[in-house]
Amino acid sequence: MVLTTNIKIKVNYHNFFSIFRYLGTGQSLASLHFSFLIGKSTASVIIRETCVAIWNALHAAVMGQPQKEQWQEIADVFQQTCQFPNCAGAIDGKHIRIKKPVRSGSQFYNYKKYFSFVLFAMCDANYSFRYIDVGSYGSRSDSAVFAHSEFGKLLHDKALDLPEHTALPGTTSPAMPFVFVADEAFALGENLMRPYSSRGLSLARRVFNYRLTRARRVVECAFGILANKWRFLHTPIHLKLETAISAVKAACVLHNFVRARDGFNFEDSLTHSLHSHRPSVVRGHRQGAAVREQFTAYFMSPHGALPWQLDAI
Repeated sequence: MVLTTNIKIKVNYHNFFSIFRYLGTGQSLASLHFSFLIGKSTASVIIRETCVAIWNALHAAVMGQPQKEQWQEIADVFQQTCQFPNCAGAIDGKHIRIKKPVRSGSQFYNYKKYFSFVLFAMCDANYSFRYIDVGSYGSRSDSAVFAHSEFGKLLHDKALDLPEHTALPGTTSPAMPFVFVADEAFALGENLMRPYSSRGLSLARRVFNYRLTRARRVVECAFGILANKWRFLHTPIHLKLETAISAVKAACVLHNFVRARDGFNFEDSLTHSLHSHRPSVVRGHRQGAAVREQFTAYFMSPHGALPWQLDAI
């Protein structure tokens, strides 16, 4: 089976159709058993092995870590489509429903009172995932998942090869860092912007929250497209934990592959069954607060203001 000109996956066609039936419809293993005349345990093995093969074949090609020039291209698209300059990506975490893993206690039991693991993702303005971390305990907060992820560690260590600080469009100073946008569950940082607390906001801060939300919503849209394309995510995954994680990872790289091949044309992509984490109280630091204030001032300036922003808040 050839997925692209240069990428090949060696897989039995019978297995291939059964795995895509599962990912695309969310059919049970019993249903696959009757549709393809295979045992339920065999179906589980097929799902695991094929998903691992898909991930190994596509990951480097469609979800490789961006280099400095690619980060700049991502930021250019965010500026064009969301009018948020120096934005390198949007991040968020979602719960994936699962059956209770064996001997897991309450580690996967989340605040919504069901069992789940976390899909943490960073995506670009084209709704493609640039980084994912799959499998953290459902009981963990977004900020904890982020801090323990490879992406979070690379950002903290300034090892993501982001472009040098640059002035915002229409200005010559100050030089501003490239940032990722997130919701209030994440800690404010020099390279991580979150909204202001909703109490007693000034007009400028309300505008900042609106502008950040316009950029951050792309990750919500990406989750919506993912869940509506691969509908096994609409229901609890009744697979072993390792197999469920492999299935979600395969769905994410297939999402990117389809995005690159077919583009985006999907209605109501914000409607999905992946639940957000409960916002937690996390503190930022002074340098992050200073960067946020600079963005806030810019969005109220003649160079950075949008004609409709005051009507939208």
